[in-house]
Amino acid sequence: MSSEKRPRRAPEPGERQRDAERSRQKILAAAVEEFGEKGFAGARVVSIAARAGLNQQLISYYFDGKQGLYDALRKQWLAEEARIAPDDVPYAQRLEGYLDTILENPARARLLLWQALDDQPDDQPDDENDTDTDTESVLEDIRRCQRDGELTSEYDAEFIMIVSWAAMMTPVALPQLVRGSYGADPAAFREAFLPQLQRLFRNAGPSSEPEA
Repeated sequence: MSSEKRPRRAPEPGERQRDAERSRQKILAAAVEEFGEKGFAGARVVSIAARAGLNQQLISYYFDGKQGLYDALRKQWLAEEARIAPDDVPYAQRLEGYLDTILENPARARLLLWQALDDQPDDQPDDENDTDTDTESVLEDIRRCQRDGELTSEYDAEFIMIVSWAAMMTPVALPQLVRGSYGADPAAFREAFLPQLQRLFRNAGPSSEPEA
């Protein structure tokens, strides 16, 4: 038997593309954990690379560094948000999509909390107008649900939006409170909590009380 080593086969372009995409996804998943735990200021590129099990230089290669990676996560969330809570489904179904995402991926929810606390890169352009526009689109959608009779008009849209998001973030923002109230099983919490949240602002229809 010949002891000569066969030359190593160069990967095909398709293989290189798949390997690159796998590496990108590993880095993004590790970044969610790192940023979710420490925020932008506390996160370290070397720690993200270690979590991903990849060379630190790949973060610069694929994302142009820490800020580029942070921006990529924001874009990834917007794409995911469009999938889990499209505008053309009932508000109650969107609440379900958001809550399930929060329960299934607490690190992602913690990252959203950091962003809500204005934990941004120092050289990040001021995107206040973009944030205002996004908030206004959410409010307008809630107002549409009110006009269509799906949601009650007893409360203003701003109140419904804030209370809904505060309630959905409770498992991440106040985990001890949730465990003390519902126990440690996320499935049991979801089963008890979600239907009540969905009923909270549902339009109950005309009052059945007789007129005086």
